[in-house]
Amino acid sequence: MDFSFSEQEEAFRKELRLWLEKNLPEGWLEGKRILPEGEKERGSFLRDWQRKLYEGNWTGISWPKEYGGRGASLMEEVVYQQEMSRVKAPPELNLIGIGMVGPTLMQIGTAEQKSKYIPKILSGEEIWCQGYSEPNAGSDLAALQTRASKEGNSWIINGQKIWTSFAHLSDRCFVLARTDNTGKKHQGITAFLVDMHQEGIELRPIHQMNDQSDFNEVFFNDVVVKEEDIVGEINDGWRVSITLLMHERVTVARRIFDLQEQFNDLVKMAQTLKKNERPLIENPMVRSQLVDYYARTRGQLLNYYRNLTMQIKNGHPGPEGSMSKLGYSDLGKEMFGYGVKLQGAYSTLWKEDSCVDPSWQRTYMTFFGYTIAGGTSEIQKNIIAERLLGLPKDNK
Repeated sequence: MDFSFSEQEEAFRKELRLWLEKNLPEGWLEGKRILPEGEKERGSFLRDWQRKLYEGNWTGISWPKEYGGRGASLMEEVVYQQEMSRVKAPPELNLIGIGMVGPTLMQIGTAEQKSKYIPKILSGEEIWCQGYSEPNAGSDLAALQTRASKEGNSWIINGQKIWTSFAHLSDRCFVLARTDNTGKKHQGITAFLVDMHQEGIELRPIHQMNDQSDFNEVFFNDVVVKEEDIVGEINDGWRVSITLLMHERVTVARRIFDLQEQFNDLVKMAQTLKKNERPLIENPMVRSQLVDYYARTRGQLLNYYRNLTMQIKNGHPGPEGSMSKLGYSDLGKEMFGYGVKLQGAYSTLWKEDSCVDPSWQRTYMTFFGYTIAGGTSEIQKNIIAERLLGLPKDNK
């Protein structure tokens, strides 16, 4: 297999590198990568970054030009993800809109939905969140109980969602609600595009152990949605949700390049930190663990390339994305945990001016959420077993 990039793809890489050098926040390339502490300030910072990406034509780069994208090839998007990981660029605030909602609307949305929502997704004018999980319907999504009832030309939604990422910063939400309760539980579900600024929506941030509140509880109390904001057909939301989840797992899988940078940072830490005046990397047990992580991160990268090849051939992502999602979240959590372990007693220090990098502690705790978000690791294993390996379903 040829892992080299074409001249066109390398020219694309050079163009992106030059843009990043000129447009990343001041001091970012020198290692000053601290996001604002307050939720409001952090949201404003990320909105500004989203806008800057849009103005530079660096959002939705693989989207068709007719929808405002760059029309880049999937391989150019790989280059894009590699470079953004290399410089540890600020996260895209509208990741759900660009990586999931937008592609889903392009695939099955109406002409009106495409013209109304897609341009504002790219520009960051409207930030999106995803209303799937509920207190009693997380991994078992088909058990959701949020209901939508028709009144005239509108639908009225009542219920609760939980673990909704960035809901407190979002303008719109892609919501699944039950519209019929007479068939099997995965039937009778409909997908709605909901305005988050209307009356009847209550947000309760969930304070996480990494000291952030990116997840939220969302309560819908007689929330109104117009008929034209239904995605797909009424009671066909399960098919729509699967379409979006396929895009979601591809989006998550692209973090595999972050995993490569994470390994490089782990090696640098082992070279820098000392025990008994000797760098930790001289310890045979540390070197052995690093070799293990190198092999596994490299394996995840090659597996991602294999899945990417299949996507190029098929035109749409498939269940193979579950393999990358599972590998990234579980291995990333393990490696960050090992980085914290290498810091020893210093790992209890959280201040930015401490003698170790506290981002390892924060990110390690964040990774517990990554093993849940986008489908838990257990669900990913079921998908891999049933849809890729052809194993029988669990009858329990």
